[in-house]
Amino acid sequence: MISTMLTLLSRRKLEQNYDLGYWRDDTIFSLVRHHATAIPDKVAVRDRSSEITYRELASRAEALSAALKAAGLQPGNRIAVWLSSRIEVAIALVACSHGGYVCCPSLHRDHTSSEVIELMERMRAAAFIGEAGYGADASRRDIFADLDRVSTLKTVFKLGPVDGHDELPLPSAGAASDGRFNPDPNIVVYLAFTSGTTGRPKGVMHSDNTLLANARAMIADWQFGQHSVIYTMSPLSHNLGLGSLIMALAVGGELVVHDLRRGASTLDRIIEVGATFIVGVPTHAMDLLTEMKARKMASPGRVRGFRISGASAPREVIAQLIETGVMPQSGYGMTEAGSHHYTRMDDSADRVVQTSGRACDGYEVKIFSQDDANREVAVGEIGQIGGRGASLMIGYFDDQHANDEAFNAEGWFMTGDIGRLDQDGYLQITGRKKDLIIRGGHNIYPARIENLAMQHPEISRAAALPVPDQRLGEKVCLAVMLKPGSSLTSDDVLDHLDRSGLSRYDMPEYYLHLDAIPLTASGKILKRDIASQVAEGKLTPVSVRFVPRGNAVVA
Repeated sequence: MISTMLTLLSRRKLEQNYDLGYWRDDTIFSLVRHHATAIPDKVAVRDRSSEITYRELASRAEALSAALKAAGLQPGNRIAVWLSSRIEVAIALVACSHGGYVCCPSLHRDHTSSEVIELMERMRAAAFIGEAGYGADASRRDIFADLDRVSTLKTVFKLGPVDGHDELPLPSAGAASDGRFNPDPNIVVYLAFTSGTTGRPKGVMHSDNTLLANARAMIADWQFGQHSVIYTMSPLSHNLGLGSLIMALAVGGELVVHDLRRGASTLDRIIEVGATFIVGVPTHAMDLLTEMKARKMASPGRVRGFRISGASAPREVIAQLIETGVMPQSGYGMTEAGSHHYTRMDDSADRVVQTSGRACDGYEVKIFSQDDANREVAVGEIGQIGGRGASLMIGYFDDQHANDEAFNAEGWFMTGDIGRLDQDGYLQITGRKKDLIIRGGHNIYPARIENLAMQHPEISRAAALPVPDQRLGEKVCLAVMLKPGSSLTSDDVLDHLDRSGLSRYDMPEYYLHLDAIPLTASGKILKRDIASQVAEGKLTPVSVRFVPRGNAVVA
């Protein structure tokens, strides 16, 4: 099969990764098909209402691939997937691997309908698999009514809620398939949108091989097998959750998605499904430990490992997990390169707390000068983090400028993060070049909030900055400078952001009215000065809470 997607893949990279064994001839579909023969009745993926075995997954993926082909799709066409975490996400991914299509499941719950439509237009989506009533503005907008804006669409599947009725369901197992499938693991299979400092999404392209390279390394280092039950608290629309799915499918294990109804016990669910490894962020670990303490439980069942991403976990959380028999794993990664850095099972608690581990097999990291991306600095010095290896993306979709900006002269991918390596190769993250706020593992881009705020005729300047939070890591504070004579309130500002399309998941939770916001000589807002004054107690933000129907109240 020939895919028309343009990538950065080179003959040298192909030969190098195959020679070293990091890349192989397997595709995600071929591995699932193998498991469908070897362990046909073993559960592959489980959500709260259903489960799917490897035999069923292979069959339903083939059926969906055949349906896409019948609708006129060709290899390389993009499939937009806007779903909650459920078994159909796995079916879509495996179907794309089967047919040579490109799966884009990185359309998140906190996206609005208009944001998803815009991304579909950018990727020129040929098919849409969506869930009715899903998304940040689902109570006001029906994306299915707006799909005529996407001129490239050829077919649509409309699913109901996880435990509801599907109006236009995916094909059932056993539907027609000619038995042929895409054998090439080096064409694009996964397109994930991630934002840069401007908040404009960039499309990250991955092949079966770049995804599987990272999965194989983690499987070897943490001893995953067919016995493994991976419980992902990260949604499948995020790279961390998707990576957990790939890992389970690669080894023939089981993936359980965290999709409990409000008020249900996470601890009970983890024990019920026999989870052996959890993937989440520090908030998830804290909540689990809190529930265990309240119920006087000594351990969370069969769980033996917990991948903690998104932010550093407090020392006491790491210590408490170890006391329960769970080995925490700290790590570092990103959509562009996967979870390529992590601690190992025999690392000390200090390593887990103080570092993000060391690079996995097939990936390498170097530290470069903050002023010169082509000059490597000495061990222990702080600088820009650069990486390269088998799990690195094969380029940004339809974005030559982003590709040009992402690499230094020697082909190292510049992450935008700041850190240092010790003598043993362990990485410590010390800061971010990217302007980013991480709330409970969710990335929030200040530039988007600021741009929307500045569109209000009574706002002269706006700055979105992080406020530390013990449980979630960071929350958003919006500082505004009003134009003379304005009587705008925090309620008015939040209402404006909502009407302008800001997701409720990105809403500021602190508000700061300033008489003046300082600028640099080049006209940029001095956010650091505001943040420093907040940290020193010289400025006190007011806590606010957005109420979806247009009202904000002081919390």
